[in-house]
Parts: sequence; C-alpha cells; structure tokens
Amino acid sequence: MQEKTFKTEKSEHFRKLVLSYKFNFYTLFKLPAAWFSGVRVKELNYETCEVIVPFKWFSQNPFRSTYFACLAMAAEMSTGVPFLMATHKESPGFSMLVTDIKGSYLKKATNLTTFVCSDVQKIFKMVEQAKVSGEGESIITETVGTDRDGDVVARFDITWSVKRRSK
Repeated sequence: MQEKTFKTEKSEHFRKLVLSYKFNFYTLFKLPAAWFSGVRVKELNYETCEVIVPFKWFSQNPFRSTYFACLAMAAEMSTGVPFLMATHKESPGFSMLVTDIKGSYLKKATNLTTFVCSDVQKIFKMVEQAKVSGEGESIITETVGTDRDGDVVARFDITWSVKRRSK
C-alpha cells in the first residue's frame, strides 16, 4: 500500500495535530482571516487533504455567495498543509512559498465548499527530492472545490517553491 511510504512518526504526529482542536488555535493566531472565515482542515491523510469553507456572513460577498478570496484561502490551505506535514520537525527546516496561483471559478458558491488536494504523495516526493538535492524545488499542486451537491465550484493550480534552509 503506497500510503505508508511517507508515513513517519513526525508526519503522523503532525497529521493528528492538524485534525485536533489545537490547529484551530494556530489558525486563529497565524492565519486570522482564514479562521474568521471558517476555513478548517476536515481531513488529512497520505493521499488527500480536505479543507472546508462555509458560506456565512463573514465569508460572503455582496452577491450572496462565498467571496473569491475565502475560496482561494481554502484552496491554498488544502495544498499547503501537506507540505507542512512532509516537513514537520525537519532539521534544518524548509522555507515554502507560493510562486503562482491560477484559479477558475465555475459556479456560485452558496453553501459549504470542500477543497480536495489529491497531490499529497507528489508533495512528499518533491520534499524528498529537495532533501537530497539541497536545491529549491517547485511543484504545481491541484485542488478542486465542490459544493454539498458535488458540483465543482472552483479549481486551482498552486505552484509551491520549497527549499531546505541552511543550518
């Protein structure tokens, strides 16, 4: 089973931390806009990362749908959290940066939107390459947001650059 390939004690600790209430405190202090908008990690495993954003007063636009920036925050988080899992407690650490983002908004988001990134294995492999090479690596990650009915609301391609920090 390929899922166990990248499963380590460190990554499993991070996975459990993200799925606990403690990660909500992290987002409150480090990503307050995401926290107030209701962006939350719903699921994280070695295949996918699911992040939700509700349609509510704080995340809406004047057109009675979820504001595009709230959708983008959830999309970015669904691709960024797997990087955090792959690099958790590494020494020296890694720097991560979004270098490009392309989004398509396909349907008005009028209820809960769930973004799913299925590139977790690809992300772990890229981090392994960066460990070995010592050079910066870039990867394009895809995430798809669907509403409660299963209709695609938005698609994002997010390019991440990852580099190991010097000691």
